[in-house]
Amino acid sequence: MTDKTILVVGTYDTKSDELAFLADVIRGQGGRVRTMDVSVLGDPPVPVDYSKHDVAAEGGSSIEAAKAAGDENHAMQIMATGTAHLASRVYAEGLFDGVIVLGGTMGTDLALDVCAALPLGVPKYIVSTVSFSPLIPAERLAADTQMILWAGGLYGLNEVCKASLSQAAGAVLGAARAVVPPDRAKPLIGMTSLGKSALRYMVPLKPALEARGFEVAVFHATGMGGRAFEALADQGAFACVFDFCTQELGNHIHGSNISAGAGRLTHAGKRGIPQLVAPGCYDLVDLVGWQPLPKKWSGHLSHAHNRLLTSVVLNTAERRAVAQAHAEQLAQATGPVAVLLPQHGLGEWDREGADLHDRAGLDAFLSAFEGAMPAHVDVHRIAGHINDPIFAETALSIFDAWCARGVVAPAIGK
Repeated sequence: MTDKTILVVGTYDTKSDELAFLADVIRGQGGRVRTMDVSVLGDPPVPVDYSKHDVAAEGGSSIEAAKAAGDENHAMQIMATGTAHLASRVYAEGLFDGVIVLGGTMGTDLALDVCAALPLGVPKYIVSTVSFSPLIPAERLAADTQMILWAGGLYGLNEVCKASLSQAAGAVLGAARAVVPPDRAKPLIGMTSLGKSALRYMVPLKPALEARGFEVAVFHATGMGGRAFEALADQGAFACVFDFCTQELGNHIHGSNISAGAGRLTHAGKRGIPQLVAPGCYDLVDLVGWQPLPKKWSGHLSHAHNRLLTSVVLNTAERRAVAQAHAEQLAQATGPVAVLLPQHGLGEWDREGADLHDRAGLDAFLSAFEGAMPAHVDVHRIAGHINDPIFAETALSIFDAWCARGVVAPAIGK
């Protein structure tokens, strides 16, 4: 087994024993370690590979400036910026294979920036006293960040926290050894959807696109999936997107915590990535199922999907607001955009005869949506439902035409 190198990051002035324990476990399993100190006030008792002065300088500042700030939040942001830049550069130089960051709230704040700065596929572990806490906003979590609760580890080593730290050390080293980095040989298509009970177009589309020489990644549009999709779009990872479940945008504008953020439906467009878009399941807003239903939704039809997630059905005015939000986001696109509008429904449960069918509401939405679209957006009406074969066939027809014209770069050998 090829040895892998793990970057161990933390405040070596106050957490040197814990960080040394992490490093010893990694080395004991045959791995290698590089160390990075992100403390401000004190000095580490042992030498490190990257000093706090290296970190601050990488962020365009200095330890002296961090101390002079007289504010711990400002000082730690200097260190967070420097750590993210330094870790990114050192990784690009091939000097480590995975990263583990240890901390309380201050260290976790910094760790989130470090993980966000590293590419998808680099093992990223945060050992934190606030892992899984509502203190951590979803929008700051890199798509493949792993978190482990630092139980009993606020101050000093003990048998409780050693159990957490040793598992974390083994996890990051094991991940570095086992990871299969993304293969960029095939151009990547990003697709959004929900489960097959609601949306099924990915079943015919994925093999059809793979047969054309493309890789297809389908993102579960329940907040975190959309954040990962948007993050990769922002990195220019996609050759084209099939963004056919934009429900998270409706969640966001109507105040749900199950949100992919205010930038949903913008990053591909800003990068000029060709977009095929359909407002799948636009008529639903998902809510946290174990919390009381907010008063604003009283009187709305709702469905408990499971103990985690409840969906409410939008009224006509709320649907029009969703249509307008789509137009505002797509107006920012600098690349080609084709919108597909199935006239018979946009989710399995709104078919004629289904429980959530609302012909008047659907008509109002479709009219508002089409009327609000910017001039550069091509709108394709489809005489069918989003789960009918004609929808996937139309999407493939548009995609093939784009490939033929060079709008989408063809796969190698195709």
